[in-house]
Amino acid sequence: MFEIVKRESSNKTIRMPNELIEYLEKLASKKGVSFNQVVIQCCEYALRDLKEEDRPW
Repeated sequence: MFEIVKRESSNKTIRMPNELIEYLEKLASKKGVSFNQVVIQCCEYALRDLKEEDRPW
């Protein structure tokens, strides 16, 4: 069954190379989503794809 879940979030300032920011902004624009959403999805994907020995959990 479909369930709507509100996720908690926090603000965090990070520094990224300018080229990476530009690439992510273009990707977000092309897909019609926010820059923030692209960054979240990239991070979640990377964490799911970590080698088991590198996982912090």
